[in-house]
Amino acid sequence: MAVFLDHNATTPLHDEVVQAMLPILQSGIGNPSSLHRYGRLQKDVIEKAREQVAQLVDAHPEEVIFTSGGTEANNLLIQGMVASGQVRRMAVSAIEHMSLLEPAENLADDCAVDYITVTNEGKVTAETLEQAIKADTRLVSVMAANNETGVIQDIAELVSALGGRDIWFHTDASQAAGKIDFSFAKTGVNAMTLSAHKIYGPMGAGALVVDKRLPLKPLLTGGSQERKLRAGTENVAAIAGFGAAAELAHKEMSARASHVLELRTKLEQGLATMPAITVFAQEVERLPNTLQFGVKGFDGETLLMQLDRMGIAVSSGSACTSGKTEPSHVLKAMGVPEDLALSAVRVSFGKDNTSADVTKLLSALTEIMKMSTSSVMMAANV
Repeated sequence: MAVFLDHNATTPLHDEVVQAMLPILQSGIGNPSSLHRYGRLQKDVIEKAREQVAQLVDAHPEEVIFTSGGTEANNLLIQGMVASGQVRRMAVSAIEHMSLLEPAENLADDCAVDYITVTNEGKVTAETLEQAIKADTRLVSVMAANNETGVIQDIAELVSALGGRDIWFHTDASQAAGKIDFSFAKTGVNAMTLSAHKIYGPMGAGALVVDKRLPLKPLLTGGSQERKLRAGTENVAAIAGFGAAAELAHKEMSARASHVLELRTKLEQGLATMPAITVFAQEVERLPNTLQFGVKGFDGETLLMQLDRMGIAVSSGSACTSGKTEPSHVLKAMGVPEDLALSAVRVSFGKDNTSADVTKLLSALTEIMKMSTSSVMMAANV
């Protein structure tokens, strides 16, 4: 049986999420912007989901702006802030998701971009943040938890480190929300990105949680939906699914976290017996479900395909661009040597994974390494 260990990329739809979406997909009629009863019923579904998502991250429902996913939310934040005319310089961490880094880079002619460095363990500190702040910095973005390494940032501490300066703070919490307790209100951030399919919700649904004071221009115009910040008829079924997934994540968070941490601990213990393996960011707090490691002498993409042939789905830590494999920008920012970074593999557990899945992965890695050693010895004897 195949083993799926790539839940940071996406998660399967929860059965209860499917049940929340089905009535709308099968018989839901009416445009949420219409004033008749059919429209009002659709609008009620959206507002219920808004409350469910807000509860997950300790926000007010009116602060939740639904989008097509985390990528759109990040683009709305970056492009919308620059378009407002009030942000001409921003500082973003060097380990952000590309859906935030690329929009920032693309706006470099209109807004100066400074990069916040991280420690060798992938942490943004008050010191590295301060080094990136200039007199005219008006926006800072630091992700709550990294999608590759799982490293969790102390967002509340970083917000506090700004000392009340006139700087807006955004965090991409796509990986953190639903996996760890994370509060929009208590961290003091002004904007937060969320994604439904990271918490057993549907693909194509996300949100930008925004402080009402935030100067933000919409990317999409031509309608008054979502506080006039995201024009277009809402995907009601996907939003309903997002709401149901958020409610379940809020209710089951502790149990899920405890379960996947057990699996991660077992995997770490097994990897510790393999001298060729280095676990990244092992000494700092990480998401309970996430572990990234490098295998000396191996290529990550090749290792991924070998595991895939053995029925195990994991993720590589490298990105392929124009046929050229480059090390993960996250690992490069952490100072990981290029050859080790190119060997990176990410394992991200989900609520339905078992101890047997960890055993299968460890056995597969052992077999692959033995095969590699045998090949090297045969070549040396030729």
